[in-house]
Amino acid sequence: MATMQQVADRAGVSIATVSFVVNGNKRVSPATRDRVTAAMRELGYRNNVVARALASRRTRIIALLFPVLEHRLGQTALQFFTSAAGRASELGYHLVLWPSAATADDVRDLISGGLADGVIVMEVTMHDPRIEQLTRMDVPFVSIGRTADPSAISFVDIDFERTVEDALDHLTGLGHRRIGLVVEDLDGTAMAEYGPKVRSEAAFRASVARRGIAGTVVASGASAEGGRRAAAELLVRDPDVTAAVIMKDDSNFGLVSGLRAGGRRVPEDVSVIAIVSSDSAGTATEPVLTTLNAPGPALGRLAVESLVDRLEGASTDLTHALIPCELHVAASTAPAPA
Repeated sequence: MATMQQVADRAGVSIATVSFVVNGNKRVSPATRDRVTAAMRELGYRNNVVARALASRRTRIIALLFPVLEHRLGQTALQFFTSAAGRASELGYHLVLWPSAATADDVRDLISGGLADGVIVMEVTMHDPRIEQLTRMDVPFVSIGRTADPSAISFVDIDFERTVEDALDHLTGLGHRRIGLVVEDLDGTAMAEYGPKVRSEAAFRASVARRGIAGTVVASGASAEGGRRAAAELLVRDPDVTAAVIMKDDSNFGLVSGLRAGGRRVPEDVSVIAIVSSDSAGTATEPVLTTLNAPGPALGRLAVESLVDRLEGASTDLTHALIPCELHVAASTAPAPA
């Protein structure tokens, strides 16, 4: 097994510098860190994580809290995770996915056990008990998402308000005046106050009222069948609807299928746009959907960078970052029927 001295020789640095990189107890330049980590990989150097944690009182582990029991790990969430994991590795940290219930007890168990130096919280609700517990315990954390009053926490998030406005701008620019919004049906679950749903629905209702156009909100159950049921409900509640915005990728296909079953062609009769989505999700439906693509990779990187800055004392400022989705026009949106 390679030694720390051999790593130092290969990288052309002192053994102390290798120790700084391995233990994270002193900042080194990015170029030096890259040389040391490259030498470690080439030599197959393996650091004793337990010994390092005992010596430094730090594990260099970041826990990513995801309430998998209440919410599935979809494509957008996977983008967050993979991007965050890659950036954490570049900065000398390990990112561990911590599938948990959306409760304060799970957070207390994680932190009291000394398993992580800091926490990233995903799938945030408007009044999130995990964030309240982390704040009480004075644990370094960053949330991907916002609570009802996010002013006192560090967060990075999708700008859902701007994203809804961009979707409506696109549709009204095509002449649509009767628009539906399809959101996930979370009533009666622990995710009933799920931030993206609450914020997007509120933004939609406010925007259609301000624009003086008709807006109808319906909830979709799971998968394609949920989308088909949502389409049927939308057509009952507004038979003259000419456009639909959906924020539920696993129901995209069902929504389009349900509109067709109701005698509506997409996009000739009803345009469809998927928000907080991706190009790949759009291509899974015929016609290919116009999408507002989620900035998953950017959010994952930014969350890790913000947390590591706090852990290493580089910054004490709170991070408040909102990133909008990017419009990708495809075949599912067209001018409103005459």
